[in-house]
Amino acid sequence: MSESQDRSRPGDAAEEVEVVACADGPLLVRGTIDLRSSSGEPIPQSRRTVALCRCGVSDIKPFCDGTHKLINFTA
Repeated sequence: MSESQDRSRPGDAAEEVEVVACADGPLLVRGTIDLRSSSGEPIPQSRRTVALCRCGVSDIKPFCDGTHKLINFTA
């Protein structure tokens, strides 16, 4: 991918980031963000929109795997 095709980077004023709290579900994050583990290691963002777990039970944290539906998570 050339630099001209490269997607916006975190903090780039050209891209807006939107966070939506889904009812009884994940946080949907649209846009490129600087996502890091609790130890500070970068977590690659392979998609422009990601779903972040809020229930705490996902097997692929910090991403949502849909487990909130199985445990009847409510926010």
